[in-house]
Amino acid sequence: IKLSVYVSAVAMILFAIVNVTLLKLLSFVSPGLMRKIHLKMGEKSTMTQNPKFRYEDWGPTFFSLRFIKTVLSVNWCSLGLEAFEGHAAPDTALFTLDGQKTSIHRFLKGIVNVFYMIIIIMCIIKLTFKQLVKDFSDVADFLVVYLAEAHATDAWAFANNVDISVHKNLEERLAAARTLVKEDPLCPVVVDEMTNITASKYGALPERLYVVQSGKVIYQGGIGPWGYNPEEVRKVLEKTN
Repeated sequence: IKLSVYVSAVAMILFAIVNVTLLKLLSFVSPGLMRKIHLKMGEKSTMTQNPKFRYEDWGPTFFSLRFIKTVLSVNWCSLGLEAFEGHAAPDTALFTLDGQKTSIHRFLKGIVNVFYMIIIIMCIIKLTFKQLVKDFSDVADFLVVYLAEAHATDAWAFANNVDISVHKNLEERLAAARTLVKEDPLCPVVVDEMTNITASKYGALPERLYVVQSGKVIYQGGIGPWGYNPEEVRKVLEKTN
């Protein structure tokens, strides 16, 4: 299993670099076609579904050195992945929004738990996730885990995004997570510790969905945003209902 984690990380890095290189070359030959293809890719990652973003806000950033650095750091973090379907959910340290230390396992109160591990993009908890909470709160406990910010203003930043810098300490991360609460996620929000241990062991950057039943991972979503698929979670929860 661990070998597949390494292979997947290398494949993701190569995929990103090749795609960006090809798009950049195409932009010299046919800028219009490059934009059309890039927008199509944005549809799969839900970028185009956010009404607060224009293509000009996010498209050009994919051709920056900061994007490549982010791809490398995200995949480096994912090498610590220990959460796999059919296996026990790893216990990792978290913090509540008032700064109290806790852990993943302390939230395994019910039989079924859904973890949504995310960064902040425009401070939006996706409506599809909130709908899951509304529809299945009687059969599952939901938890949002805020991770290291991938689109910090001093890193790979989108224009017209929230002003959040790379977290230098826990208090800055907690402050960023509190802005997320304003979106009314309908469930508890906690943050990863500064070592990014949860993001690493769950391979969760930049976002990922998990369903845990009786302490065991029964669903591991793909890495977001392309692998974010709440409808798969819905089907899993319908079977457990």
